[in-house]
This record gives sequence, structure tokens and C-alpha cells, in this order.
Amino acid sequence: MSQNQNKRVSSRERLQELHRVEKAAAKRRQRIVVAVSSVAVLALIGGVTLAITSAKKDDKPTAASALVIPANATGDGGTVITLGKADAPHTMEVYEDFRCPVCKHFEAANGATTAKLTEDGQIKVDYHLAAFLDKNLTGKGSHYALAAAGAALNEGVDKFKAFHDVLYANQPDEREDGFGDVNHLLDLAGQVPGLKTDAFVKAVQDGTYLPWANKVAEKFNDSGVTGTPTVKVDGKPISLFAGNAVVSPEQFTAQVKQAAGLQ
Repeated sequence: MSQNQNKRVSSRERLQELHRVEKAAAKRRQRIVVAVSSVAVLALIGGVTLAITSAKKDDKPTAASALVIPANATGDGGTVITLGKADAPHTMEVYEDFRCPVCKHFEAANGATTAKLTEDGQIKVDYHLAAFLDKNLTGKGSHYALAAAGAALNEGVDKFKAFHDVLYANQPDEREDGFGDVNHLLDLAGQVPGLKTDAFVKAVQDGTYLPWANKVAEKFNDSGVTGTPTVKVDGKPISLFAGNAVVSPEQFTAQVKQAAGLQ
């Protein structure tokens, strides 16, 4: 087998393993949701709420600040980030977790294509961001990255998208909680021209948007989506993998346009 073939096999095996890890994480999350639901039923019967509060408390970091919704947030309660024209006739929904290794592969392959599909005004992209991997993998990086992304969104949708892309390009190994360090997040923000304003830095350091990140993550938990990445167009699921590889930009574009009836 040639060196190039060895590299292709190695990449394919790595992708298969990442996909397996993410599927396993999704199954664990389903079990957590079922367990919390069971506690909720018992609480309704017995009039006890402490168990539910305790079960949820470990899932999310807390901040002293009250809920602050970033400027430019959209959707129910400001829990969505919209890229493209708000009145576009078709909607692509993208469900991701900043610590999700398979999301990184999807973004590397089709992140630019996702943005490009909004350019003619026919499709807008709604990002629904999760943080369940903090519980599955332990840590707080998903929540902290999401809060920092909220600070970027407050600076502008373009700043959010650029920071979103930087986070995925610099995603730490899934076994590490690199995004749990706000100083590291601020270092990465330095890669986005004009993002590190005094207001942005203060918001990240103070955890201004952590309550918002918790709210966004809870909204994802209520969405019925059980794994990341997930992409839907006008409610129709899009296949992100073809065999053992991420779909090409051409394949992804064709699926999106077909689902939106633009072909």
C-alpha cells in the first residue's frame, strides 16, 4: 500500500472513530434525558423539585450576572444565531456543539459552503448550539465557548461566524477541556480582526453571556435532536456522511437545494 493510501486509510479510520464516539455520546445524552424525565415525573407525584434542580445543576456553569441576550440573537427567547437574510424563504438549521469532533470535520468540509448558500437570499442558516458534551466528556468548555460566541455575536453576526470558524479550526482534543480556559478563548479571539474590543474582553472574562449560553443549551436539549452535527433544511434532514467520509461541498449543496426545492 502506498504512503498516500496509508494516509487515506488512517484519515478514514480516524473519522470512523470520531463518528463512533459522537454516536456513543448521543446515546449517553439520551439516557441522561430519560433519567431527568423520570425524576420529573416522580417530582410531580411527590411535590419535590430539589432532585430536578440538582440533576440539572451539574450540566452548566453558573455566573453571577443576570440573563443578558446578545445583540443580533434571533429565535425563541434569543436562543438562535441567524446567518443570512432573516426573511429568506428557506431555512437551514445547523445543530452543533463546539467540543464535538465530528462537527469540526463537518465545518472543515462544508462550513464555507454553508455560508455561501446564504448569499443569494434564498436560504438563511439558523445555528442551534449545544453544550451536552460538557457532561458527557466532563468540563465546561462547550458552555464557555458558547458564552464567548455570544460575546462575539453581540459585536456582530459576521464576528460570530468568524469566531465560530476559529473555534472549530482550533478545537482541542475531545479528551481535553481546552475551551474551559477563558484566556485561551481570548487568545483565539485575537485571530478575528476587530473582535477583541474592551466590551468583548470584559464579557468573556466576566461570564456575561453564560446565563444565555445555558438557555441556548437548554433549548437544544428540548429540540428533539439527539446528536451533533445535525442539519435540516425546511425540516428535512440532510445526510452529512457518504460512506466513511464527510459529503463533499457539491453533494452537500445538491442536497440542500433539493430539500429547499431550488433545483
